Amino acid sequence: MPTDRAALGAFLRSRRDRLTPAQAGIEPFPGPRRVPGLRKEELAVLAGLSPDHYSRLEQGRQQTVTDEVVRALSRALQLDEMEQAHLRDLAAPAARRRWNGPEVAQRPDPGMLRLMGALDHVPVLLLGRHSRVLARNGLLSAVLGTPMEPGSSFARWLFLDPRARQRIVNWADFAEAAVGALRYEAGRHPHDRLLNDLVDELCNGDREVARWWKDQRVTFRTSVRKQITHPAAGPLSFGIESVIGPHDAEQRLVVYTVEPDSPTARMLPLLAGWTTTHHDAR
Repeated sequence: MPTDRAALGAFLRSRRDRLTPAQAGIEPFPGPRRVPGLRKEELAVLAGLSPDHYSRLEQGRQQTVTDEVVRALSRALQLDEMEQAHLRDLAAPAARRRWNGPEVAQRPDPGMLRLMGALDHVPVLLLGRHSRVLARNGLLSAVLGTPMEPGSSFARWLFLDPRARQRIVNWADFAEAAVGALRYEAGRHPHDRLLNDLVDELCNGDREVARWWKDQRVTFRTSVRKQITHPAAGPLSFGIESVIGPHDAEQRLVVYTVEPDSPTARMLPLLAGWTTTHHDAR
């Protein structure tokens, strides 16, 4: 089975397994059930497909998947917006998704760097492919307690550096969402060797990452709350928002927002005074 079609089948199975007949609004088909989720035949009926057609999709034997079938499966499986986008990526012909990016060094977009300059009063991070750091300001380093140098991997720090778990109070919530973002990127670029190697490294290095990866969840890490415990500044609370670059969809500006006049907002100027606030990009 081609790798990309195997990924499509695995995603369909995971979403089918999580949806019960009651949630789908149908009566269960007669006969014993081994799992609480939908049977293949039940999902096929919901999507308006023949059972054989759906079985070929889930087994990776259906090379052509039309937009109409993708829309029907999205409705039947009750996929959210991110899951629908992920399903469209997985269903696209492999040739259309072949990725040659690793051979070309990714440079931070000048417009995104200018936007970072306007946001220097809060922690800001510019991420590229493979969760690679393209730029960050001094407040970001001060809040997370790591240099986070451009060219380093945010994902490796988050999952493999034990200090990340100490610094981020709700590490599991944030880390699970980060795995979902990596899966979304992998769906867009299934032939990206560096990305696949990174995922293998993270899954082999942490059992929780492997479990989250197997769950097939996809996210884009928008509007995630992040609770930080800082050794000098104490507890800090941020809303994490992502902004996609207008010229390069593979660049994402991650902004740590704060409530006006909150304890965190009052503490940030002090943190800025303890460090040299600057932008560093390669």
